[in-house]
Amino acid sequence: MDDGVDYMHPDLRHNFNARASYDFSSNDPYPYPRYTDDWFNSHGTRCAGEVSAARDNGICGVGVAYGSQVAGIRMLDQPYMTDLIEANSMGHEPHLIDIYSASWGPTDDGKTVDGPRNATMRAIVRGVNEGRRGLGNIYVWASGDGGEDDDCNCDGYAASMWTISINSAINDGENAHYDESCSSTLASTFSNGARDPTTGVATTDLYGKCTRTHSGTSAAAPEAAGVFALALEVNSQLSWRDIQHLTVLTSKRNSLYDGKGRFHWLMNGVGLEFNHLFGYGVLDAGAMVALAKQWKTVPARFHCEGGTKQGLFEIPSNSSVFLEIESPACVGTDTEVNYLEHVQAVLTINATRRGAIQIATRQCSWKLKVRLALALTPKSTTWSTSRLC
Repeated sequence: MDDGVDYMHPDLRHNFNARASYDFSSNDPYPYPRYTDDWFNSHGTRCAGEVSAARDNGICGVGVAYGSQVAGIRMLDQPYMTDLIEANSMGHEPHLIDIYSASWGPTDDGKTVDGPRNATMRAIVRGVNEGRRGLGNIYVWASGDGGEDDDCNCDGYAASMWTISINSAINDGENAHYDESCSSTLASTFSNGARDPTTGVATTDLYGKCTRTHSGTSAAAPEAAGVFALALEVNSQLSWRDIQHLTVLTSKRNSLYDGKGRFHWLMNGVGLEFNHLFGYGVLDAGAMVALAKQWKTVPARFHCEGGTKQGLFEIPSNSSVFLEIESPACVGTDTEVNYLEHVQAVLTINATRRGAIQIATRQCSWKLKVRLALALTPKSTTWSTSRLC
């Protein structure tokens, strides 16, 4: 889902799936990028090449899942985005498309809190629950390029429990200077290194050309989509939740580190390390494919509303408020939860400087801590966060 795909590119044309493609910007079935003298829509073509560029043809590079098919959903290239266009894109051909990859999101300005509107959210939820004939579509999202002045917790697409948020690392294991931190990032892949544009990812470009300058988490997310495609190749019965579990269980910490020492590796209640920059580590395609071959599909998902805390609670200056909710986990009902998988906390907060607000969710086996993005003006925000436990 991007600004189009050059489906006539010699490295892509044999793997292009026209039936699963559409142009929601022009309302036709040909998602070819628009080119003008003052605008160059190469982003989607570059992302597509990372996933599905052909092997052994001497052109550009090779896709992570070079045997996969790629479709183009052109929806970004227009004066403004609408909820309807986003929803139509997220729900386009959900039984033909296994994985939707999105290398875009709200403005990376350090103060925008935004996410999918009603129709788009309904389309995503419908996709994960009904797509792929009930196994669920997999939505891969770039964590964002706002750097330390931004926070992907405030990106409602990347922070959603229904998506897999991917950050990036450079080739020596350090975080990239543009990486945002958040509790919702599940894993990382490798993207461009320092601020030198020539250290980017090699992939396809417009008009049959190649580039070595693809960069950012925009390049990281398609790499993850390619890895997930490899897992589905060996086990087509994996559900969207299976992919999340495989990601958590097979990602590797290796030598990943925060160059400024802000975010350290922590261990959750089941002994898995995680980091608010890298998630559970860098994706390991070999390990994921090996585990996918023998993976037993997780049982049906149960949803339990754990409880609410109503009222007005004032947060004293330079202090905190602790709100405790005891949940019986719907014991004795048809939706009794015995294994905790996702937790969502929904809060409405009014603050003069929401960037100074920190929210921590604690339970006996894990801890979630986030910081809202900076905004200097008062605003009431209904905010939802989730984490795979």
